[in-house]
Amino acid sequence: MDFRTELAAFLRSRRARLGPEEAGVRPFGGRRRVPGLRREELAQLAGVSVDYYVRLEQGRTQNVSDSVLDAVARALRLDDAERAHLGHLTRALRHPASTPPAPQPVRAGVKVLLSALDEVPAYVVGRRLDILGSNRLARALFTDFDALPTERRNVAWLHFLDAGVRGLYPDAEAWAETARDTVAALRMDLGRHPCDDRLCDLLGELSVRSEDFQLLWAEQLVREHSHGVERLRHPAAGGLVLRRETLRLPDAPDQALVMFAAEQGSPSRGALASLAGGVAGVAAPQRSGVGNATGLRRPERPTARTPKKTLSLESSTV
Repeated sequence: MDFRTELAAFLRSRRARLGPEEAGVRPFGGRRRVPGLRREELAQLAGVSVDYYVRLEQGRTQNVSDSVLDAVARALRLDDAERAHLGHLTRALRHPASTPPAPQPVRAGVKVLLSALDEVPAYVVGRRLDILGSNRLARALFTDFDALPTERRNVAWLHFLDAGVRGLYPDAEAWAETARDTVAALRMDLGRHPCDDRLCDLLGELSVRSEDFQLLWAEQLVREHSHGVERLRHPAAGGLVLRRETLRLPDAPDQALVMFAAEQGSPSRGALASLAGGVAGVAAPQRSGVGNATGLRRPERPTARTPKKTLSLESSTV
C-alpha cells in the first residue's frame, strides 16, 4: 500500500469539498480548474508556508507535528474520525516497518455474552471487519457465519460479494447506506494498521471484483463503524428496521460487539422475536454466492481493472 498516495488523495478530497468563500479566505487569483480550496488557500488558513503544505500533502514531510496537523484539520473542518485518520496516515509514512497486527482471539466472557443474547442479533468484529464470533440469531438473520471459510467471515466481503447477504436489503438505497459505513470503517482500519497484509489483500479483492466498492473507495470515506440503521427484508421474518450499535471492548480496542435491536412495540420487534423463536437450536441456511446486482450509479466510462498485485486504490476523481 502506497501511503503517500493515500495521504495525497485524502487531503485533496477534503480540499475539494470546501470552497474559499465557505472557508472565509480570499480566493487565490486565476481561473479555478478544480473545485474547492487551492493549496495556497489552505496553507494560509492553516498558518503554514505553501511549500511546507505541498510537501505534507505529497508525503515528503517525515516529522510533521501534531500542532500542524491540528491546524490543517481545523482549516479543512475535519471531524474527529477524519483527524484521527490524518494522523494515522502520517504515522504510517514515518514508521513503514511497524509490527503487523497480532491474532485477535475473542475473550471467553464475550463469547458467553454473545450466546446469552437470545433476542438481539449480535456478532464480534475485529480488524478489517472480520467476524470473530456470532450468536444464533445473527446467523439466522444474515447467514451462517460458522459455515463459511475463515476469509469470508468478514462484513465487507459479505456485503459486497455475497449475493444472499446483499439480497437481504429491500432496495439499492438501503444497501448503499450500509455499504458506505462499511467502506469508511475499512479506510479507518487501513490507517490504524498499515502493515496488515490481510487487509490489503481484502481491499485488493474487493476493488477487482466489485465496481460498487471501487466507486465508494474513491470517495475517501472515513468514519468509525459505530451505529446506524439497517433496513432489511428477511425471507422468514419479512421487513425489518433495526438499529445497529457498536460497542468497543475496553481490553481489546480492535474488537467491538455489534448488536441489532428493534424499537419497543414496533412490527420489527415482533418479527425479530418470531425469528428468534423459530430458529431455537437451528442454524440459518447458507446463502452465499457472488452478487452482481448493482446499487450505485456507474461512471460514464468503465473503471479499469488492474491485476491485484499492482492494484492502486487511489481515487481517480481527486
